[in-house]
Amino acid sequence: MVGVERWDRVGRGAAYGAALALSPYLLIKVTWVVGSLLGVAPIGKGFDITGWVLLNTVTIGMAGIGIATALALVRPWGMRIPGRLVLFCAWTGSGFLVSILPYAVFSTLLDAAHGGSGGGGGSDEAVMPGWEAALVQFSFVGMGLGLAVALPAYLRRRWPHAFLGRVGDGDGADTPRPGAASRRRRVVEAARASWVALVAVVVGLVWLYWAVGGTLGISRPDERDTNGYVLTGVGAFWALAGAAATRTLARARPAGLRHRLLLGLGWLGSGSLFAWSGWKLPIMLLFALVHPADVTLPENLAVAAVLHLAAVVAGAAMLRTLVVSRPRAQS
Repeated sequence: MVGVERWDRVGRGAAYGAALALSPYLLIKVTWVVGSLLGVAPIGKGFDITGWVLLNTVTIGMAGIGIATALALVRPWGMRIPGRLVLFCAWTGSGFLVSILPYAVFSTLLDAAHGGSGGGGGSDEAVMPGWEAALVQFSFVGMGLGLAVALPAYLRRRWPHAFLGRVGDGDGADTPRPGAASRRRRVVEAARASWVALVAVVVGLVWLYWAVGGTLGISRPDERDTNGYVLTGVGAFWALAGAAATRTLARARPAGLRHRLLLGLGWLGSGSLFAWSGWKLPIMLLFALVHPADVTLPENLAVAAVLHLAAVVAGAAMLRTLVVSRPRAQS
């Protein structure tokens, strides 16, 4: 009990730390919007003033939601608001951060090796000096680490039963045998999870193929850069890891695997699929309609859009499997 209480205190502190860490990112984005409107700050490559303000206003909203989510994990009102809302925001935020954290580390190392400013490339490079890039990466890393510690503590307080048992445990003689209807539901859920996992695996394998240099489905190979390879590779890893964990949870066969470990992998993998592809899909569709002359993407837009749509659907369906999964009671 003492260990649980200590972990809860650590989780509460991490939640406050996550909210504080993301604040610089929020303030930087606000200054970008205000500065561009006043004409005293540059706008990113490939954007007009309207698009730049709109993009950064959206990210301001996302940062605000992230800070509110972190506070919900520690403040008393966070236990009263609908649990599904908290979980959805935390799931989406985790999906963004679990990919951006390794990307931020690798891109910083690569930029340092090449004498860059650490901006990480992309449309922000023209407006982000080194100190701002460092603050942005501090915000991402701090939020990611804080959320990783605070969220399990919150879940343990609100739904303690989800942390009990192991997948495959409790098959002894004292365990009640499930009824026919329950067995049929499990079979249906396992079949659905298998199909969903297959979609995620296909998406992950295509991304992995692109990450190691494959060009099928790439319209402009010369537009690719190392940062893009890294981010694509991280997305591929989480797609494959999340698919494997979700399918294992649905089938509930491997004895000894901890339910919470599989739940965590499935949570992060499905969130990464949903969050990143949900962000990129509208951008792909916008580029396909507008065809901006000063911005080109390496991927074939049609292929990338189909993959992102499949990833969004797979991520959402994987979450459903995770929500209905339950650890078996230990015998």
